[in-house]
Amino acid sequence: MALNGKTAVVTGAAMGIGKAITEILLKNGAKVALLDVNKAAGESLMEVLRKQYGPDQMLFLLCNVESDEQFKAAFQKTLETFGGIDILCNNAGILNETTWENMVSINLMGAIRGTYLGLEHMSKLSGGRGGVILNTASMAGKSSAKKAEPLPMSSDGAKGNVFLAPKAAALFPVTTVKTFTLKQLEVLHQPPDQ
Repeated sequence: MALNGKTAVVTGAAMGIGKAITEILLKNGAKVALLDVNKAAGESLMEVLRKQYGPDQMLFLLCNVESDEQFKAAFQKTLETFGGIDILCNNAGILNETTWENMVSINLMGAIRGTYLGLEHMSKLSGGRGGVILNTASMAGKSSAKKAEPLPMSSDGAKGNVFLAPKAAALFPVTTVKTFTLKQLEVLHQPPDQ
């Protein structure tokens, strides 16, 4: 998929992999809605990106992926601003097993919530343009030694949206659901000379 002229929504966009994904999308001509709960980091990143790519290429939206209302409002604002959505990067995630319910809510349920919103807005059956959904997940999901712990379980779920994304994608043709681990994204984003 050529990125020039496409519109992307990236969750967890203010730092880390989300920031890297955002920068790659912008470098390749996409417009990006940056969603994050960290307002200070998001606004700081926006200031830097606006200088580099211009003020009309991105927008920052304060959004907690645990909130249906905030997530839906962020999608609506993206549609109003950019006219459509072509790419969704479900990237928001945390690692804190002392608050495991919160971790599962963000890492797993946030990805499921985002996938359904992405399918709803991108499906050609509902007036969308088609598109791609990327779900990032921790490499901890590949660990077999600690499969009963919340992080591997939430990562496993995010990778396949617990059987949900493939079934949902079948209901909404011309929308592709892909899942990448952080390591796979690192490989995808290395410059060609490395």
